Amino acid sequence: MTAEPGNATYPRRVYPLSPRDLTEEQLAVVFAMTSRRPEPFDEIAEQVSEEKAADFHERWVLGYGHASVAEHAIIHMAVENISRLACDSLEDNRLASYTEKSSRYQLLPQGYYHVPEELESYPALKKIYISTCESLFAVYASLVDSTLEYLATAEPQLDNEKDGAFRLRLRRRATDSCRALLPAATLTNVGVTMNARLMEHAITKLLSSNLAEEQALGEELKVKGREIAPTLVRYAERRDYLVAYRQAQTLKAGELAAGKRDDSGVALVQYDEDAERKVAAGLLYQFSGRPYGQVLSQVEQMSESDLTSLFDACMDRMGDHDAPPRAFEMADYTFEFTLDYGAYREFKRHRMQSYIPQPLTLEEGYLTPELVVEAGLEGEYTAAMDLAKDAFAKTRERLPEVAQYLATHAHRRRLLAKMNLRECYHLFKLRTQQQAHFSIREPMLHALDLVRKVHPRLFKYIRLRD
Repeated sequence: MTAEPGNATYPRRVYPLSPRDLTEEQLAVVFAMTSRRPEPFDEIAEQVSEEKAADFHERWVLGYGHASVAEHAIIHMAVENISRLACDSLEDNRLASYTEKSSRYQLLPQGYYHVPEELESYPALKKIYISTCESLFAVYASLVDSTLEYLATAEPQLDNEKDGAFRLRLRRRATDSCRALLPAATLTNVGVTMNARLMEHAITKLLSSNLAEEQALGEELKVKGREIAPTLVRYAERRDYLVAYRQAQTLKAGELAAGKRDDSGVALVQYDEDAERKVAAGLLYQFSGRPYGQVLSQVEQMSESDLTSLFDACMDRMGDHDAPPRAFEMADYTFEFTLDYGAYREFKRHRMQSYIPQPLTLEEGYLTPELVVEAGLEGEYTAAMDLAKDAFAKTRERLPEVAQYLATHAHRRRLLAKMNLRECYHLFKLRTQQQAHFSIREPMLHALDLVRKVHPRLFKYIRLRD
């Protein structure tokens, strides 16, 4: 008598393999072995010791280059008291998850900033640096108090709003605006979740940095990462290539002729002129059963009304929390933004894009929050910015990369960002709503307006949340 085939013989099972019972390296091996062994995962797990896991990774991951196996080893790392500048470098890895301490919702204490090791060789410069950071934090604290006093008289308490909730709402408005004074040296905490393969890559980038803080952070992550996945992060090292190509970029960029400044803030510098046809072909291709060339050829012959009918049929019911179809990834847009550093730090969280920031400088000017002006505090704010400008200039003469620590969250930074239509929908829906920070909301509304003008039909279906 033969066994009954299908579900009766092979019932579905869904279950976790606990990191309490297996190390991350063992878990990675268990998942990897299923490609070559017929047993269920839990039976394989019983046969995988830590020693066997290490041997497996030595052979397959390190020896034969099957690095994807390391993606099954997950590392959760708590990173505390690093500068915002170093945190940017740590977070510059697309396939990971980060949750960072917010300066929008927390009042930061005096002295909460990083002092670069590089300044030890320049005692006079170090004194200027510390004095500037102390002053910026002192003015920040003073302006928070002053804006709270102003808001207490300018903002009415809502009906049924409790006193505690009222005070919290005002404090959030105050810290949200006054954080613009905080320098990039400001410390932060960040929770990081990434797989071992990406951790090795992140460590390598940090070790190849020109900043001592980032190199030290890379070393600490390497030591702690080895405690969780000793085999898989063993060979994270400083790469001469990464160091050399940055040096070459800096040198070659310095040879460019000086040009006129562009103060537009947001520019659509490139886009697919055939975006509508590409998206339409992508929508039809999936269920057409035909080669892409044939589908695209027929789409190119479609009338404008036929295109509109196709888009309406597919997208008209899309709500504000619905994700667009993958076909939207066929069209690309490239923007140039000039964002204040605070807005940039929120913008870069949208990691399903390619972005290239320029170094932090003071050359693009700075943002002055409306609340600071309304409260009559612009004089104190401007004086603090002038102090930062002077210290930045003196530091840049000797240590140009270290000078970045003195750029405040208000100083603007230019960057290039390329994203597809699908990511545009996600970005614009999230960052144009009322809850979005004011300094990022306006640039995103401007960017949305630019793409709507070139492709009104493709952006017809975006449902903004306000």
